[in-house]
Amino acid sequence: MAEKRDFYEILGVGKNATDEELKKAYRQKAKQYHPDLNPNNKAAEAKFKEVNEAYEVLSDADKRARYDQYGHAGVDPNFGAGGPGGGFPGGGFDFDLGDLFGSFFSGGFGGGGRQANPNAPRRGEDVQAKVTLSFEEAAKGCKRTVELNRIERCPECSGSGAEKGTQPVTCPECKGRGQVSAQQRTPFGTIQTSKPCQKCGGRGKIVEKPCQRCRGAGRVSSRGSYELNIPAGIDDRQVINVSGQGNNGINGGPPGDLHVAVFVRPHPFFERDGFNVWCELTVSFAQAALGDSIMVPTLDGKVKFELPPGTQPGAVFNMKGKGIQILNGRGRGDQLVKIVVDVPKNLNQRQRELLRQFNESLGASAPSGVTGRPDDKGGFFGKKKK
Repeated sequence: MAEKRDFYEILGVGKNATDEELKKAYRQKAKQYHPDLNPNNKAAEAKFKEVNEAYEVLSDADKRARYDQYGHAGVDPNFGAGGPGGGFPGGGFDFDLGDLFGSFFSGGFGGGGRQANPNAPRRGEDVQAKVTLSFEEAAKGCKRTVELNRIERCPECSGSGAEKGTQPVTCPECKGRGQVSAQQRTPFGTIQTSKPCQKCGGRGKIVEKPCQRCRGAGRVSSRGSYELNIPAGIDDRQVINVSGQGNNGINGGPPGDLHVAVFVRPHPFFERDGFNVWCELTVSFAQAALGDSIMVPTLDGKVKFELPPGTQPGAVFNMKGKGIQILNGRGRGDQLVKIVVDVPKNLNQRQRELLRQFNESLGASAPSGVTGRPDDKGGFFGKKKK
């Protein structure tokens, strides 16, 4: 198997490239090798996939950091899989803020407040994931498989934390309350306080024979996949929430949710504006002056468009309903096509003479030193804003 090329080399940027520099380089390379411009070209198709893979890694801050540190191994899906640290060197930990706030407000400073039931059901933690889509996938919707590190109920003990065939027993010290009472004499009299039971750790139950798989926790870390339905019209950096696909709850509590952040790769031809799509189309001077039947790329493939005679540079035409599907709604946006007129270069003597004759036939002359009318359209995005 051939060794993978360096991602920075593929995009033609340095290791200190900014996000904007990466995006610009990606658009140039993607346009160069895009299948629409290189039909039936297997080499260009392979280059296009290579460029997409490089941008998907380098445009993600976490993946880029791992790639910079570990190379291609750092962004391998199996990198460090299976460990409690969620697939990263050095492991990790699960810190439950509920325990911290619970101890703070439950009399941890000597107060006699009401104690929470240690065996009450608790909701599981939410889980985060990322997915990178092409421009077309985001516009039309798709299905993607997301790799997840989740905490699930231990299959060996069914979440009890006790070895198979045994059950946790009620703590004889606190009688299952998880708290014990203590009296303290002060100048103002005797004050009764509560504190966590040391024998059971405040759980109210004791696991005499812990499960070997989860070591008495009742939950285990697992790596798996989830098939995600991505709705048509999703935009870059939006988040999809999937209820009940997070970490398993505690004491029979409900599971948390899955939050998937969506990242959309830029397109070499199209630019998104809400649910509308913009693109630039280059035509010759003759096509603009005389009109022509031209093929315009759209999200649904190439569509024939009748370019009217006398089309001016910078003119914008609206292709109704050729934009992006409205998210969770009906209908689609439009496609807006800006015309760019290609001015010929390196004319030969015959071509220059014909143009002079054409210019004279219009009753106009162009002496040297006369400048043309300034362009106040503000370029592609200036026109778009207007």
